[in-house]
Amino acid sequence: MTNHVDGKVVVITGAGGGFGRLVATKAAGLGARVVGADINQQALDETVALVTDAGGTASGLVTDVTDLDQMRALAAHAVEAHGAIDVIINNAGTMPLSFFADHKDAAGAWSRCIDINIKGVLNGISSVYDQMMAQGRGQVINLSSIYGNFPVLGSGVYQATKTAVNYISESLRVEAQGKIKVTIIKPTGVPGTNLSGGVVNTEAVVGILGQNALSYGATMAAYAEGKLTPEQADPDNAQYAVLDPAYIADAIITTINQPWGVSLSDVTVRATGDGYVL
Repeated sequence: MTNHVDGKVVVITGAGGGFGRLVATKAAGLGARVVGADINQQALDETVALVTDAGGTASGLVTDVTDLDQMRALAAHAVEAHGAIDVIINNAGTMPLSFFADHKDAAGAWSRCIDINIKGVLNGISSVYDQMMAQGRGQVINLSSIYGNFPVLGSGVYQATKTAVNYISESLRVEAQGKIKVTIIKPTGVPGTNLSGGVVNTEAVVGILGQNALSYGATMAAYAEGKLTPEQADPDNAQYAVLDPAYIADAIITTINQPWGVSLSDVTVRATGDGYVL
């Protein structure tokens, strides 16, 4: 298969962990020149070291995605270092699942979620738009979620931000057709990332489970204890229940690894037996 990742300049927000770190290492392994951004200096340095120690090309710049000036500085750093920006992955995000009854505990997390998940994506687009249009080509990859598919209880604010990501992405795709291709990545629930650390009320996950809430609870208990059945733990089995984050990273890489004229615009990756209803 032709390697369309090799040589591309790939900017990744939230590169200090989770999907961001996985994509950084995988992209660099295919020859991409990675520019990572994260608000956590130590985590970002660790990602850059992982890439460079393996022989890849990477640099990092501490960046708050909610600050447009900092995002513009990130884009300028990429252009100064590599002369172009081929791909930006707006990956940074938070997931403060909670009920509206939790407002006293959740208000701060909701505001931060809106700032990062919506304004962060807008700032990412704004920071690279002129450069990509001048180049005549580029790719914007925005991390959404299956939570953006349909409203349910327990995630109103988070769902609103991911629905906004979907609409922003589609609007950009139509406006910039022929120069910028736009990809929406919708992960299913992936316990192996650090997103769950932002959950305000763990019971709020019920909205995405529906009739599968009881079975999900049993599965997660087994997962936490390392007692999944062989079928549930096997990605080559249709009962595979807990998606490894690496499969999301692989999907992101696949969207990059296309000719410039081919756009994978809306991608959802699930564990076949995960039980989420959205």
